[in-house]
Amino acid sequence: MDEGQYYPRLVGPCRAAGGVTVLELRGDLDILAVSVLADRLDEITGAQGLDLVVDLRAVTFLDCAGLSLLSRARYRTRQRGGRLRLAGVVAGGSVARLLRMTGLTGEFETVPDDVVAREVRACEALDPDPARDTDGTAQATDIAVA
Repeated sequence: MDEGQYYPRLVGPCRAAGGVTVLELRGDLDILAVSVLADRLDEITGAQGLDLVVDLRAVTFLDCAGLSLLSRARYRTRQRGGRLRLAGVVAGGSVARLLRMTGLTGEFETVPDDVVAREVRACEALDPDPARDTDGTAQATDIAVA
């Protein structure tokens, strides 16, 4: 299997406004995706006092490897005095179901979709170029497996 075709766009724009960083994840968050995303997420969660919203609205599948990735991001963010919240956790959806089955529902703070949409609009108003990362430097908005 050509993983570059299977995982062409896992990470959407990472935007920041008003002290909140919104990171959009897309597609299947399985063991192969985690191998692609882990370094990027570690880079983002390495910041001190980060207020991170991980937008999962475009995630189509999440397995235990993906859940482990989110748990690591939550741990790293908290260790540095920050906060991690999840958006797109819909009652009855696959993410909510996995959180419930693993007993982690109460471990992740969630944000209603309308709140994350408002944050994204605020970010876009400040920097309409989503190819810019939170530090203002141009970044690739997509990660592909080579």
